[in-house]
Amino acid sequence: MLIWGFMSQFLYQHSSYVARAFGVLLAAVMLWDLLFRSQLGLSISFLEEMWARNLGQLFVTPLRPYEWLLSLLAMSVIRVTIGVVPAALLAIPLYNYSIFAMGLPLVAFVVVLAAMGWGLGLAICGAILRHGMGAESMAWTVIFAIAPLSCVYYPVTTLPGWLQPVCWALPSTYVFEGMRAVLFGGGFRTDFFLEAAALDLVYIAVGAAIFFIAFRDARHRGALLQMGE
Repeated sequence: MLIWGFMSQFLYQHSSYVARAFGVLLAAVMLWDLLFRSQLGLSISFLEEMWARNLGQLFVTPLRPYEWLLSLLAMSVIRVTIGVVPAALLAIPLYNYSIFAMGLPLVAFVVVLAAMGWGLGLAICGAILRHGMGAESMAWTVIFAIAPLSCVYYPVTTLPGWLQPVCWALPSTYVFEGMRAVLFGGGFRTDFFLEAAALDLVYIAVGAAIFFIAFRDARHRGALLQMGE
């Protein structure tokens, strides 16, 4: 309701946008899916170990937590590639639209969104380690909760003024504003990219801190052997 309510309000005020919006909306869908899959790819790889009650077996080996974390990130990259690249390629013959036409700015958008997804995924995994499987629903709901604030399909100015500072605290908002700038104006907003990259560093640092603190706590409590369905 929030997403399409704001979208409808924006289109009502800018009806001329509709004629040019097809490629923008299609690109927004694919970039949002990339963010969603980067977060979910990390979280699901983590949850699969939880569901299988495999954490105890993993950490009786010399495996270090950061090595396990790197493997989760690698699985996220693989899941994103398998999910997003075929969709982007199918859009070319089906809709005569190629997201790759954005060129180098697309690389910047992908990096920012993937890093944000990882930061969120790390924090979610840490919450599950701390609170158990009762927090599993966060892996499915958090990313959807921030969708209206990321301004995927409409500019930040569509939202109420009191809500806009919250939107600018999300790296994804800078990506989608930057994407519209590229597709409509043809210019890459370097300032948006730098601010988003700085926020990503904060997100990843906070997410990693939550994850490692929760992991150490779970190990001390012996919870690694008890977690699972």
